[in-house]
Amino acid sequence: MKSQSDPSPSLRSLEKTPTGISGFDEITGGGFPKGRPALIAGGAGCGKTLFSIEFIVRGAREFNEPDVIMAFEETREELTKNVASLGFDLDQLIRQKKLVVDYIHIERSEIQETGEFDLEGLFIRLNHAIDSIGAKRVVLDTLEALFSGLPNELILRAELRRLFRWLKAKGVTAVITAERGEGSLTRYGLEEYVADCVVSLDNRVIDQISTRRLRVLKYRGSVHGSNEYPFLIGEHGISVLPSTSVGLTHQAGVQRVSSGIARLDTMLGGRGYYRGSSVLVSGTAGSGKSTLAAKFAAACCARGEKALYFAFEESPAQITRNMRSVGIDLAGPVRDGLLKFHAVRPAYFGLEMHLVSIHETVKTFQPNVAIFDPLTNLTEIGSGREVKAMLTRLIDFMKMQRITAFFTSLTEAGVSIDQTSLGISSLMDTWIVVRNMESGGERNRALYVLKARGLGHSNQVREFVISNAGLDLVDVYVGDSEVLFGSARVAMEAREQESARAQKEQARLRQLNLERHRKTVETQIAALQADLDAREQEARIESKADQERKSQKARIRHTMAHRRSADVVESNNAYGK
Repeated sequence: MKSQSDPSPSLRSLEKTPTGISGFDEITGGGFPKGRPALIAGGAGCGKTLFSIEFIVRGAREFNEPDVIMAFEETREELTKNVASLGFDLDQLIRQKKLVVDYIHIERSEIQETGEFDLEGLFIRLNHAIDSIGAKRVVLDTLEALFSGLPNELILRAELRRLFRWLKAKGVTAVITAERGEGSLTRYGLEEYVADCVVSLDNRVIDQISTRRLRVLKYRGSVHGSNEYPFLIGEHGISVLPSTSVGLTHQAGVQRVSSGIARLDTMLGGRGYYRGSSVLVSGTAGSGKSTLAAKFAAACCARGEKALYFAFEESPAQITRNMRSVGIDLAGPVRDGLLKFHAVRPAYFGLEMHLVSIHETVKTFQPNVAIFDPLTNLTEIGSGREVKAMLTRLIDFMKMQRITAFFTSLTEAGVSIDQTSLGISSLMDTWIVVRNMESGGERNRALYVLKARGLGHSNQVREFVISNAGLDLVDVYVGDSEVLFGSARVAMEAREQESARAQKEQARLRQLNLERHRKTVETQIAALQADLDAREQEARIESKADQERKSQKARIRHTMAHRRSADVVESNNAYGK
């Protein structure tokens, strides 16, 4: 007996054939419907053929599924050359018996309509190609060329339905390309109804900026993303960026990475930024934002990690030269393959295309640190709301990849230094502000940490010094009513040092005077003691002499008494002994 927990066939999810195209499988929940026909429609130059060819190539290379390409506009040689720039080698797949490319030339003038025209010959030819290699995927490019010789709309519609039914019965996952029609998705207005999956490609120009976009209009039996998604045709194929592919699901680690400046690490709790966090350095022009970014990149490479530098304002050669003047070597890490520049003007393409390009570059290079310098240039190609939305997705993507993202932002004159022109401060984990200070006829730089989530950071302002020897942070002079930078700080420190020296000298003089006075007093004490000792000696001598005189007198009296034969006692009494 079948368990009640087993899903019935009607409740099982639709099987899908993964395309291998970055981002597209995520939008569709797994790819195209397996064993069913899908339609790719769009205008000229939107990428229909390349999209379908990549579906075929990745199927053969990554999923080991043999494929068939039935082309009606381009020959095998033309297709092979056209997709070689994407790294797709069709000839190799053909030699490996993983691909059959069949070109069918159809000329309308050669077709004689008899009223009984059908696609039987095409089915025979296509069936042979599929069976010859056991193909699982089929591409037909394009329908317009196939049906260009049929002026009878009734026959055309009937053959279209027959073609789609035949492909479904064959059990292959088929992708058919079609040109956009006048006022409708396709030229014949029927293809989108008989296909199980319909994808619309678009190449639009807004404010002289071209952007390719993709939208899944229809997907029978499956939920799918219904928004428009930008996609990029790059060196490694097509990349689609789903706007719903990122969210607040990233992990928060505790590992730290150094900023490259010891005093700044100390201000950030002693060990620098959190790995995988977002860091913003904002400030006025010339305050040292790019220099801090370059120092962070150099410190990353010094640890043997990889850094990716997205420059929207300067060329790599100019950045390298400028940083060399302040003791930061970027040329060495570039040679070692640890640092890569991606320099492009913001106006080169739209915001979404920049985002797709960043995704593609990050996935290829796989950096530990990514620098974006400066973000404010992106406002040239989008409103503040659009730029913020793009950056929100970019920051989430970086966090999902565990990449420490370092952004610089220019603060315009007259704007509060604690505000960003893009309104993105809330997206940042650490926000450092650098600013120019004018005092005493000179400009100096100041730096402070405005916020650092999860870090016990310093609230003190430091003077930011950039010199030939490199970067350093020094304490500013904080008095009762003033804060001094630069020469004023140095002069005040010199005055304080001189005052301290004078006080020390005065204390030394007082000590010397005290020593002299002590010695004088001790000398006086010694003299008095000597005089006292002398007087005591004299007193002892006089006392002894007096005793001797008294003894002498007593002896004399005794002698005289004896000579007179007088009574000694009486004699003594008589003389008052």
